[in-house]
Amino acid sequence: MFYFLLTPYLTYHFILIAAAVIPAVFLMLRVWRADRLEPESPRLLLNLTVAGIISALLALLSERVLSFVLDHAVAQNTVLYQALLYFVVVAVSEEGAKYFMLRRRTWRSPEFNCQYDGVVYAVFVSLGFALWENISYVLHFGFQTALVRAVTAIPGHACFGVFMGVFYGIAKRLDNEGRHAASKAARCFGLLVSILLHGAYDFIASTETEQSSWYFAGFVAVLFLVSFILVGKTAKKDRYIA
Repeated sequence: MFYFLLTPYLTYHFILIAAAVIPAVFLMLRVWRADRLEPESPRLLLNLTVAGIISALLALLSERVLSFVLDHAVAQNTVLYQALLYFVVVAVSEEGAKYFMLRRRTWRSPEFNCQYDGVVYAVFVSLGFALWENISYVLHFGFQTALVRAVTAIPGHACFGVFMGVFYGIAKRLDNEGRHAASKAARCFGLLVSILLHGAYDFIASTETEQSSWYFAGFVAVLFLVSFILVGKTAKKDRYIA
């Protein structure tokens, strides 16, 4: 009797989790299959996905601390508060945590021998982050949340990872060439771009005006298109850097 009562509950939550996971897995496969020169090992990719999940937990701690500081330093319901919330508290915490785990897990890896690898690594960490975040949202808010996030938040995280990864791959090539200052600048620039894009994404999404939905749709469309083009071009021009 108890089994039959429990089965619908488990089935419902299984469907929710599947709806949260499938979009992230689809994008992971898309980026991985574009790696024509030397695809990465499944073990490393799984490691990076776990690193993304860990980065989500690190970001959560950072956001709570920074939110506490912001709440006591700036008046709420102001444009300044919203800007600091999304560009600093959220974007810096999340993209910073992703970058921390990305560099920790891949910078000295012997598999990091092609420039496009930087894109693969950054996207897998970002989608590991998005996967964990999406499961949390879906279990709290239901299936409709999964549908919305499948076409917005999850690809959004992937796009932020693409921009970070393009410059991360360039940075690795520069480092191998002995150009360490330029390598550091490329890494910092990639992180900065991902933070600005993430902050703009959240800031525009939170704006409540008659035109805000159109602005958000336009921003997302351009973000997705540019990221798609970057993945294709970077994969096509991939080269060994070891």
